[in-house]
Amino acid sequence: MATLNFKHLRYFWIVAKTGSIARAAEQLHLAPHSISGQLKEFEGTLGVDLFRRVGRNLELTDAGRRILTYAEDIFNIGAELLDVLNEQKEKKAMPFRVGIADSVSKAVAYKLVEPALQLEEPVRLICREGRLSSLLAELAIHRLDMIITDRPMPTHLNVRGYNHLLGESGLSVFCTHGLAEELSGNFPSSINKAPFLLPGEDVVIRTKLLQWFEANDLRPRVIGEFDDSALIKAFGQAGAGLFVAPTAIAKHVCAQYKVKEIGHIDSVVEQIYAITTERRITHPAIVAISKAAHEDVFSRASID
Repeated sequence: MATLNFKHLRYFWIVAKTGSIARAAEQLHLAPHSISGQLKEFEGTLGVDLFRRVGRNLELTDAGRRILTYAEDIFNIGAELLDVLNEQKEKKAMPFRVGIADSVSKAVAYKLVEPALQLEEPVRLICREGRLSSLLAELAIHRLDMIITDRPMPTHLNVRGYNHLLGESGLSVFCTHGLAEELSGNFPSSINKAPFLLPGEDVVIRTKLLQWFEANDLRPRVIGEFDDSALIKAFGQAGAGLFVAPTAIAKHVCAQYKVKEIGHIDSVVEQIYAITTERRITHPAIVAISKAAHEDVFSRASID
């Protein structure tokens, strides 16, 4: 009883699809006479003719057409099998669930999380953004592996979590180039009576910033209050008023939002924390984030 040779079947399938031995040879990177010999051997094994020559072209015989139908099914199923295996490989990527407080700069969050995507073991990143209280609730039921926030976890909450200081940065003040030309005096007196976009009540640096205004006898004209760091920058980019962001991302803010850095507030420091359920960090992605934070993100005055 003849045994089906799948290599021969594949050669037959390619010749039938391309319409000639020469084109099949190019696709398979083989010599035409090699494929021709394999086809003859295949026909001899099956005991039927698969092609007949019509002029310079090859036409399938009735037997060849029936065998081609089966070959199509066989190799299509093979392709589906490879797709399934590739999907399984993708599913093996380690899920890494990160909560990002909406008060944290998105540029800082990205720069912190980026090293987790460079690990040798593939990581499937799942990001959640929101208020810290909501994110802590997710952490408590293990739906998050880590939270990036601008404050330590409140002590009154009954949540098992640990604070890890990732770094800190002073603040810079930004505005559009047009608004900068309208300001009078040197920084910080130029802030006085200028339109200002104030961080919302849910942002830690708000209180420190108001205290700095008071200490320097500054009375900016508050246009609006924003909990979300991206939203305040969008309004600032539109020229609605001055706004603050960490000095660590000053270059990024200027380039991304086409604004100008008009001064620094080094005495008002924004701190960035990771909150995890681990007292000692062992998760590979969180280890990479912590290392990058201390050695790169907050080790210089700006993020390139």
